[in-house]
Amino acid sequence: MRKLGVLWERDAIKAGSVAADTGYVLAAELRACGIDLSFTPVLDLDWGVSEVIGDRAFHRNPKAVATLAAGLIRGLQKAGMASCGKHFPGHGAVEADSHHEIPVDNRSLQEILDADAAPYGWLGSLTLNSVMPAHVIYPQVDDKPAGFSEYWIQRVLRRALAYDGVIFSDDLTMEGATVAGDILARAEAALTAGCDMVLVCNRPDLADDLLLRLQFTLSDESVQRIRGLMPSDPALSWDDLQADEHYQYARDLQSQILSS
Repeated sequence: MRKLGVLWERDAIKAGSVAADTGYVLAAELRACGIDLSFTPVLDLDWGVSEVIGDRAFHRNPKAVATLAAGLIRGLQKAGMASCGKHFPGHGAVEADSHHEIPVDNRSLQEILDADAAPYGWLGSLTLNSVMPAHVIYPQVDDKPAGFSEYWIQRVLRRALAYDGVIFSDDLTMEGATVAGDILARAEAALTAGCDMVLVCNRPDLADDLLLRLQFTLSDESVQRIRGLMPSDPALSWDDLQADEHYQYARDLQSQILSS
């Protein structure tokens, strides 16, 4: 994704077009393999300090990030796939990797809203179908990671930014989530804070444990939002996709530009 940011510096319009081709290829190939949602795009700003975000970030400039993300989302939608922006309100300014540590970002609320969170407000829920909060603590705002924080999810994302799409937790098996307790406590904390769905990745034993113990009833609004993520059109088979002229064009153009 960083290569799209480099292209944006030379030709912003071309970069938006290539981003759309990239999103289409990504989504069309995944759907041909039976996967109907990818947790993309990364909206974190490239502050040059986070190795785990690294070249997954489009750019340091929030306007570039929003522009390129909008292009990528157009491509996803062309292939019938919804989008998920992450990691709200921003993971790019912390060095620690939330997979293995508990990152802390000491910036003020206004600093974060003016920069890292800006793409979420610009894209909005009509463009960005879902959002994933970060397992990052912003102590000047709240003592909980954003994904467990009613302040970040309800007050900032839902009300201040008027976001009405699906909210996923980040992976609850990551070290950044352990502040909430065991797997049940983490899921309950995320759902109570306002997440519509929770993710348990790489630990099927904990997924089984959570399914056995979790008792939580989603609101009708959450159920409706989640249903809206499902593709409405059937996917092409892998062989049919390889023969599709639009896919061939997008794949070849994307490959040519991003490999240069």
